Amino acid sequence: MGNLLLIKEIYIEAFRNWKSYILEHYFKVFSWACFILIALALYALIFRISTGFSFSNL
Repeated sequence: MGNLLLIKEIYIEAFRNWKSYILEHYFKVFSWACFILIALALYALIFRISTGFSFSNL
């Protein structure tokens, strides 16, 4: 739980004193898209591991 609070604080601090409204919202959307893609990749990896997928061609 402490790690999540630390990530949240880093996220809030990153956008605290931005002057450009457009850049601020662009990077917020971009960071959320990155978080979603990382979560999707982790889900796919866990799904493949849990179904017994063979990761090698040998």
